[in-house]
Amino acid sequence: MKKLLLCVIVLASCTRQKPVKKPTHEWIGHEVTASAYNSVFWQTDSINPSVAAWGDTLKPGMKCIAVSRDLLKMGLTHNTMVKIDTFPDTFYVKDKMHYRWRNRIDIYMGEDVKKAREWGKKKLMICYAVPLDE
Repeated sequence: MKKLLLCVIVLASCTRQKPVKKPTHEWIGHEVTASAYNSVFWQTDSINPSVAAWGDTLKPGMKCIAVSRDLLKMGLTHNTMVKIDTFPDTFYVKDKMHYRWRNRIDIYMGEDVKKAREWGKKKLMICYAVPLDE
């Protein structure tokens, strides 16, 4: 009877711990020049301005960015998660910029050209997720 009582007391005092999840990504910070763009025909190379470089269809309200091609080599590839200074949301890389740009991102602002122009061009910090080797 003493063993049973002791077992009940020990089990009651144990707390169930949630398993600790291993991180799947490392977040890397980098300063870039940020501007904004829209899905309008005169800002793109395409007849269909809503189709991005990797074939994704952009829709107003999506949280996505275009990156200069030098940033692709740093790990900012298609669907990379990006946190942008001053924005609470996570953005995803969905588009590429023209070859002439270096160390830049373009934040997608739907079809609202006025909003994009008001945003202008700024230097800011981004953090992007790079998968950890398993």
